[in-house]
Amino acid sequence: MNARFEYLLRLGDDALLLGQQLGLWTGHGPVLEEDIALTNIGLDQIGQARAWLSFAGKAENKGRDEDRLAFHRSQDGFRNALLCERPNGHFGDTLVRQFLFDAYAVPLHAALAQSKDAEIAAVARKSAKESAYHLRHSSAWLIRLGDGTEESHEKVQASLDLMLPFAGDLFYSDEITATAEEEGWGVDPSHLRSSWETTLTDTLAEAQLRRPDPVPEQIGGRQGRHTEQLSFLLAEMQVLPRTYPDAKW
Repeated sequence: MNARFEYLLRLGDDALLLGQQLGLWTGHGPVLEEDIALTNIGLDQIGQARAWLSFAGKAENKGRDEDRLAFHRSQDGFRNALLCERPNGHFGDTLVRQFLFDAYAVPLHAALAQSKDAEIAAVARKSAKESAYHLRHSSAWLIRLGDGTEESHEKVQASLDLMLPFAGDLFYSDEITATAEEEGWGVDPSHLRSSWETTLTDTLAEAQLRRPDPVPEQIGGRQGRHTEQLSFLLAEMQVLPRTYPDAKW
């Protein structure tokens, strides 16, 4: 197995699916400022996806660039965490999903910035600045909604109950992540969980939200086992490149 290729796919696919999901909010945000903010965060995610998938294509060495990897893989070829493919739902659902990911992305990019691979480190350093802003944005909204009106509190609590069980894939550890860490170009995400837990606990306390009772974590995305939501996202995202594979834009 090509550990570097698989590892970079995981990074790229997480960012790609979040970018696609956030892009669907363009023109539909609750206020103009937030409409623009979600669009910009989505663009950051797409930029990160392009970099990671480009590196993945080079690691695979089979002639596939970031576009081929994004638009010409089937569902079982994707390695994103299940959290990243959860439906947008209402605004609270999207913000909770983004917060759970951002709380993971901040320590992830900080760790990858120390990579022995200069290209990975460079992208991680740029991404670290973006993820820090993303976390400030999503945590501020989580606090605002959780400690807001009775209705906003109830809705965002339900969003947390819905999304949290899907966060386990973010910390999935196997021989691929072990190789990445042993060789010094990647990090085993299981080591990021304590930082994520601290951010989650502190933010929920400030937002007056209750952490849901533990339930079995939903995992499988890193191994290509996905929910039907991914098929809907890919159908929309891939329709033009697959229909007109030789088109020049």
